[in-house]
Amino acid sequence: MEPVDESDLEWREYEHGESTFRRKQLAAAAGASDDLGCSLYELPPGKRSWPYHYHAGNAEALYVLAGEGLVRLDDDEYRVDAGSYVPCPASPEGAHRVVNDGDEPLRYLAVSTMQDPDVIEYPDSEKVGVFAGSPPGSREERTVHGYFRTADAVDYWDGEN
Repeated sequence: MEPVDESDLEWREYEHGESTFRRKQLAAAAGASDDLGCSLYELPPGKRSWPYHYHAGNAEALYVLAGEGLVRLDDDEYRVDAGSYVPCPASPEGAHRVVNDGDEPLRYLAVSTMQDPDVIEYPDSEKVGVFAGSPPGSREERTVHGYFRTADAVDYWDGEN
């Protein structure tokens, strides 16, 4: 494990639907253990981060470095700018999404616990993500992972198989 300079790391681009952002996984690049993650995010003007979600097993926190925008947090919206800190507990009250409604890139750090397994709920799309064998955000191989619609849930005893 050793310090890293973010300027030495390449951005990884994400573009999925209305989510468009760049990310540098700082903790992974520094060789940090899998119990605490930290990534640098950059959202272009008019773009959004991951879909509105919360983790059942991992707390997150956001710290804004530059730019301004909105954070949807537990179904309320809050203005954020440089110096804003946003806690996102591992519960429905920690549901969040970042939106850059400003004219400049919005840069922030996302710090999270990295507990395995984890379940992520996406209330707007009524989906659930399940991860085991490696925590969310890790690039390690997982033993179980997938996304499922909550409407497809079945009773454990259905079919008796």
